[in-house]
Amino acid sequence: MATLESLIGLVNRIQRACTILGDHGGEGMSLWEALPTVAVVGGQSSGKSSVLESVVGRDFLPRGSGIVTRRPLVLQLHKTEGGAEYAEFLHAPKKKYPDFAAVRQEIADETDRITGKTKQISNVPIHLSIYSPNVVDLTLIDLPGLTKVAVEGQPESIVEDIEMMVRSYVEKPNCIILAISPANQDIATSDAIKLAREVDPSGERTFGVLTKLDLMDKGTNALDVLEGRSYKLQHPWVGIVNRSQADINKNVDMMAARRKEQEYFESSPEYGHLAHKMGAEYLAKLLSRHLETVIRQRIPSIIALINKTIDELNSELDRIGRPVGVDGGAQLYTILEMCRAFDRIFREHLEGGRPGGDRIYRVFDHQLPDALKKLPFDRHLSTSNVKKVISEADGYQPHLIAPEQGYRRLIDGSLGFFKGPAEASVDAVHSILKELVRKSIVETQELKRFPTLQSDIAAAANDALEKFRNESRKTVLRLVEMESSYLTVEFFRKLQTEPEKTPQNQAQAATPNVDRYSDNHLRRIGSNVSAYISMVCETLRNTIPKAVVFCQVREAKRSLLNHFYAQVGRREKEQLGKMLDEDPSLMAKRETIAKRLELYKSARDEIDAVAWK
Repeated sequence: MATLESLIGLVNRIQRACTILGDHGGEGMSLWEALPTVAVVGGQSSGKSSVLESVVGRDFLPRGSGIVTRRPLVLQLHKTEGGAEYAEFLHAPKKKYPDFAAVRQEIADETDRITGKTKQISNVPIHLSIYSPNVVDLTLIDLPGLTKVAVEGQPESIVEDIEMMVRSYVEKPNCIILAISPANQDIATSDAIKLAREVDPSGERTFGVLTKLDLMDKGTNALDVLEGRSYKLQHPWVGIVNRSQADINKNVDMMAARRKEQEYFESSPEYGHLAHKMGAEYLAKLLSRHLETVIRQRIPSIIALINKTIDELNSELDRIGRPVGVDGGAQLYTILEMCRAFDRIFREHLEGGRPGGDRIYRVFDHQLPDALKKLPFDRHLSTSNVKKVISEADGYQPHLIAPEQGYRRLIDGSLGFFKGPAEASVDAVHSILKELVRKSIVETQELKRFPTLQSDIAAAANDALEKFRNESRKTVLRLVEMESSYLTVEFFRKLQTEPEKTPQNQAQAATPNVDRYSDNHLRRIGSNVSAYISMVCETLRNTIPKAVVFCQVREAKRSLLNHFYAQVGRREKEQLGKMLDEDPSLMAKRETIAKRLELYKSARDEIDAVAWK
């Protein structure tokens, strides 16, 4: 089995790595939160600082009246095998502090950097690591002292603000509460015990620490508390003798203070029988043993959390894309894969897997028919215009049998109106296809990391669509011109065999040139042309969509990026690399995810190796 030091030391290293990577949570529980920590809770002037310094064996915390701890201090103790003692701050990772007076000053300065030289508080923690052969592996969080009233320079909400900050730590199920209470006050009024009882009613996460035992009134003692009669906890109470102010003023060595504390308990008539379970050194070992037990109990759930997070991080890396290889072949492969992903989404839009393609159908089913209905045939085939066109077509000689040239000119003029709706259909479908290209690029998650490649694909796709549009425009205009170049003669032969419907029409049929400009004659010509144009309109209503789909939609599905593929295949490695210049923010995100992934995999391997060997 793993040793106590190796297991807790491992947790310390993992927590420190989590802190460096900013892995403090978010959605769900983070690895930091899954690992147990010890939160030091107490009222102002309860002796919290002295307890911490006694555990560390160094005088390193700022002192003074009122609120001295104005930011949480995450203190990680790392036991070393000999060597010099030193400290490191997370905000100054490359600097070692062998002088603990400098550590005290840096804590004060770093607090002021966030809160200013005021009595305000901040929930942004300071992270401090101490490496020493005189400590046990342990993570402690020193929190601002609980208070009952705001003093001058503090907002009225300071009491509630501090309590909420402290609660945010101690309410977590993996937090061990070190409740500090001074022995010279009634335990029933202890702020720390009151809060611990609320968040940990069973007392299984709470360790009670009684400070200032040497300052109690003569003739009194704290045995009722220390022996669990006044307030019973699941864990034993620990008594602490704080350094006197005189010792602090004289800078008495903390190790000497530890020895003096032990002598006090051993020589005390009241506490002598408890001396082996009293003092800061015993408290540190007690917490370490408990931490080991808690860690062992929670290893399965910690491993499960780590595995779940590893899966999530791998999925996230797959979503935003793995790093691209540096050789030209790998770069070309990546570009082609990005293009295929885009092309797949674009086709899904056209084929109905994603919205957008249905708008093309609406062009054919609504926009084109509506445009055809609005063509000005009534004006073009009015009696006056028919008479004008026929007269101009006959010239100085009247037509003998039928005004054929007049018919042809009226038909040609009518058919010319179809060019507008035909071209409008081409342009409408082109606009839809361009919009689908834009949407497909946005929806292609793999492309988000390559803004230059996004632009290149968009430009290539739009160039291709422009060529398809030009071809489609030529095709639909040819369809119209084809109708003009050869008229359906059977239609007009059929007109010659139709009986006239009135005696007047019959007379005109027998003597067609009696009055070549009569209104009935002109109306009949207009009606015949209108009927022919309606037949052509119905034909074009069916053939224009076919031409547009064939020339634009089908080609967009089949060969949107064909020319781009050919261009990319001829490019050199340097040019390919420029196409794959990633968004810097995405590169930073991938690097962070990769580091977290490495942290979690390393943590899993180390926990497995240490816990079960």
